[in-house]
Formats: sequence, structure tokens, C-alpha cells
Amino acid sequence: MPTTDPSTPSLLAWFHDETVWGLSLSSITLALAATLGVYLGITLLLGLAQRRSRRIAEARAASGGHGAGRVAAVVSEVLGGTSHLLILLAALLVGVGMLDLAPRWQARVGQLWFIALALQVALWGTRAIGIAIRRYEERHLGTPSLQVSASGTLMSWGLRTLLWATIVLAMLANLGVNITAFVASLGVGGIAIALAVQNVLGDLFASLAIAVDKPFEVGDFIVVGSVAGTVQQIGVKTTRIRSLGGEQIVMSNTDLLKQTINNYRYLQERRIVFNFTLSYATTAPQAEAVSQAVRRIIESHDKVRFDRAHLKGFGANALEYEVVYIVLDPGYNAYMDVQQSINLAIMRELESMGVQFGVPVRTVHMVPPTRGEGPAAGAISQEAFP
Repeated sequence: MPTTDPSTPSLLAWFHDETVWGLSLSSITLALAATLGVYLGITLLLGLAQRRSRRIAEARAASGGHGAGRVAAVVSEVLGGTSHLLILLAALLVGVGMLDLAPRWQARVGQLWFIALALQVALWGTRAIGIAIRRYEERHLGTPSLQVSASGTLMSWGLRTLLWATIVLAMLANLGVNITAFVASLGVGGIAIALAVQNVLGDLFASLAIAVDKPFEVGDFIVVGSVAGTVQQIGVKTTRIRSLGGEQIVMSNTDLLKQTINNYRYLQERRIVFNFTLSYATTAPQAEAVSQAVRRIIESHDKVRFDRAHLKGFGANALEYEVVYIVLDPGYNAYMDVQQSINLAIMRELESMGVQFGVPVRTVHMVPPTRGEGPAAGAISQEAFP
């Protein structure tokens, strides 16, 4: 029967006693096994979470439950931004944590844990911002347009810059870097840059305000000061308007928002106020009949709602009337057609009633010269009356 020499170390003892960089082979093997197990476990759980979220989103969408379905869809998309490289780093850190390391290396492992988690949070946040911007554009701005592209790019850039700046500063602080002076220097530099490009930044923020507040959109007919036309493009710095004359007008976004903007997109009906005058030769019964006639004329039109017609007052030269009605069609040409028809009907009605419009009539009286004065001498007086 063969005998074993007790002086010969067993394989297990050798595996336990042999060291590499001061660490036993057994502890290194255990750390590698833990690393592999953690990596496979996290990857498996991540895949299960994504598939589960995707199924919930599809089931909710099929049943009409959009709230939970949308949340599940967002969770699935955000989890899709998980970095497998960072998963491997986390698994390695778990394995390294099982080794008997010096205290200073243990501190470095803790710092690496923070960096890995911070980077993964930044990646998830970047993916979430992209999803939020896309959903916002689909919900509020409809089909893609130049305005959507400019505003979406600006908001996405601003939010992602803020997120990554915060993550980087947090990582630097975790590594022991004094970020107070760094932040102060960034603030001073930012102020200097802002002063140098304040006009450009003003237009950028104005573009962002237009995108968020939406005082007008591409295709709207607006009136700004003396400019009236259709919005063609809303850019990062300027807005282009096609005027009624056909030319393109380029306005700075900042200057545009400083003025009162009349947007006719949501115009459903037009309230029209117009005036006319009648001669003072008009009698009281005729003046009363004119108001009634105007009401009949307006009420005879389709898509028109009569409001009032009154003898407003006594002017210097004529009786003054004020008429108010509402056109139920927002089109400008429709309003002008109605107004023209009303004007012609009023002219025919006044003609049949023998009533004249009030127009100023000027009579010149020549004063004859007094005795002893030449023919050129004399005074001229003027009176105005209907």
C-alpha cells in the first residue's frame, strides 16, 4: 500500500500558503469567483428588470392604462443606459473588497465605488433627460419642426451640462479635491464670459422662453408693433416672419419678447366696431329708424351676431352712430366681405329713407369793404356746418 510522505505539502496547503503580492492564491481565487458571480448576477437581474418593465408597458398600453405603462416604459429605457463596463467595475470592487488590503487601499476602493455609482447615475440621468425632452416635444409641439429642433437641443444641452457638472464636482470632492476655489473660479469666469456674450445669451434664453411658454409657434399669424405676418422659423437667436408684403423679416428673440405680441392663431371670432355719421337734417324718427334698419341688415347675414347699434352722440358736424357686431368666422377676408355687404346695405337703406351721411360743409362769407377802402380790403369768415 503506497504511503504519503508527510513532509510533502498537499496541493490545498500549497494553494493556501502560496502568495502573490502578499495575497494568498486562495483569497485571489475567491475574489475572482465573487467578481464573476456578481457580474453575472447583476447582468441577469438587469435583463429581467428590463423585460419585466417592457411587458408591463405593453400590457398597460393594450388595456388603455397609460399612466403606469408610461412609467414602466421609461424605466425600461433608462435601464437600457446601464454600462456593462461599470457593472464589471462594480463586480471587481466587490471581489477586491473580499481581499485583505491595506487601509489606504480600502479607502481607494471606497472612492472607486463612489465614482462608479456617480458615472452610472449620470448615464441614467442623461438617458432620462433625452426621454423627457422627446416626450415633451411629442406631447406639446406635435410634429417635428425647426422650432422643436432648436428648443429641444437647447434644453437638452442645458440639462445635461448641469447634470454632468454636478457629477464631476461630486467626484472631485470625493477624491479629496478642494472644489470651493474651483467653483469660485468657475463663477468668476462664467461672469466674464456672460458679460462678453450677453446679447447672444439673452437671445438663447429668449429662444428657450419661446419654446417653453409658446407665445407663438411656426405657422401662427402674429402682429408685433408695425410687423404683421406668419412665423416661418424660430431659431436660437432670431425669428423669421413672412410679412403680408411678401418679404421676410428677421427679428431678434430678445427684442421680440420685449413687445406686445398679438397672436391670431386662437382667434375664434372677431368683434367689429364701426362708426358712421348722419346729417343734422335727420329728424328724430329717422334717427331712430336708422338704428333699427342697421340691426335688421346685420341680423340678415349668416355667421354674424348682432351686438348693438346706437346714436352715440352729437358731433361737431353730424350725428354720430356706433355699431358693434361679431363675425363668427375668424378669417380676415370673411370679415371684409361682411363689412362691405353691410356698408352697401346701409347706403341703400339711407337712400330709400332720404337721409344723408354727415359730411362737413364749408361756406365762405366775403365781407364787403367799408367805405374809403380799396376792393382788396375786407374780412373773410368761415363757418362749417352740414
